[in-house]
Formats: sequence, structure tokens, C-alpha cells
Amino acid sequence: MKSIIALVSVIGLLLPTMTLAQSTLYVSNLGQTSTGIAAIGSDSWIAQSIVSGTNSSGYVLNSVQLLMNAASGSPSGFNVSIYSSLSGLPYNNLGNLVGSDPSAGGLFTYAASDLDLSPSTLFFVVVTAATPVAQGSYIWSGEDGPYSIGEQQWAIPDSYNTSPDGSSWTRHIRLNIPQLGIYATAVPEPTTLALAGLGLACMSLLRRRR
Repeated sequence: MKSIIALVSVIGLLLPTMTLAQSTLYVSNLGQTSTGIAAIGSDSWIAQSIVSGTNSSGYVLNSVQLLMNAASGSPSGFNVSIYSSLSGLPYNNLGNLVGSDPSAGGLFTYAASDLDLSPSTLFFVVVTAATPVAQGSYIWSGEDGPYSIGEQQWAIPDSYNTSPDGSSWTRHIRLNIPQLGIYATAVPEPTTLALAGLGLACMSLLRRRR
């Protein structure tokens, strides 16, 4: 009986960690009605702003979903990156995401690898291509909906930025906001990690007694 009680206690201690370890769709505007499009090329960069949630230990970005229309012409080298911000504009490339070419159009997922995001911080999902728009362009679907708020105060602001070369940026407000969804994992709080460690120690002790 004591062993059962101890095992139940261990499971209770581990549940918070198990919950936080799951990838979660924190914010999305994919359900909004598509009202416009944005062309993407080597001379037409787009940066959609996002704001991370309030979990004090931050997050690990898992993936980003983009709603794309069928491409025009023959573009190539589609690229998705996450940028930090400086003075409200894209600043530094924090990491590239991996996924398939979206020329056919549809909902595409781009995976991140161990990309840490600080809480309550402005970031940008930046897309570009290896070819200029004159050769052809990838098309990112847009919507004119309001500022999107998700779980733990994640947000997709109603503005985005464009650039001809990834260095100088122009801000656009409430017009064809690119459609995307953000999947991330909340980093466990230090107290949660300590409880998980205690739970593992209890499990080890039970095994030794048996």
C-alpha cells in the first residue's frame, strides 16, 4: 500500500513537467478569412512580427506553419528564419527553419531546432527566396483581421515589414497580415524541475526496496 501511495505521489510530481513538455499551438491567425497576398523573392523579403508568451523561463520554438498560395513563375530557394528585433524592426537571424518548397500552395510546416525564445519578447518570422520576383514569386496568404492573441499572451500583431534586401525595412499596418501559426514548448520553471528530480529519486528508491 505504501508503495502505491508513493508511486501516485511521483506521478503527481511529474505531471507538470509532462504537460509543459508538449508542443503547443500558442497563437495562430490561420482561421481568419484570407483577403490578400504578399509576393516573396530575393528582392522582396517579408517579416511578420510575433510576441512570445509570459512563461518566465521562456520557450523552445518547435515549428511555424505558413498558409501559402500557389506560386507564380518559377521561384526557388524559399527560406524561413526567426529574427530578433531592434527598435521594433528585424535585427539578427536567430536560426533557419526546415521545410518543403511551398510552390504548390497550401499549409506548410517549417521545423525549428533548439531555438530558445525569451518571454514577452518581439520576434519576427522572416521569409525570402533565392530568386527575384521578376523570375517568379512565392505567395504568402494574408488577412485583415485584428491583433491575434493566443495562449499565455502569445500574439501576432496587426503589422508586418517588407524589405528589398533584408537590411532596410518598411512597416505595414492592418493590411494583408501574413497567415501563420506558432508551435512551441514552454520551458519548465526551476521549481517544476526540482519536483521532477525528487519524483525520479523516489522511483529509484522504490526500485531498490523491491
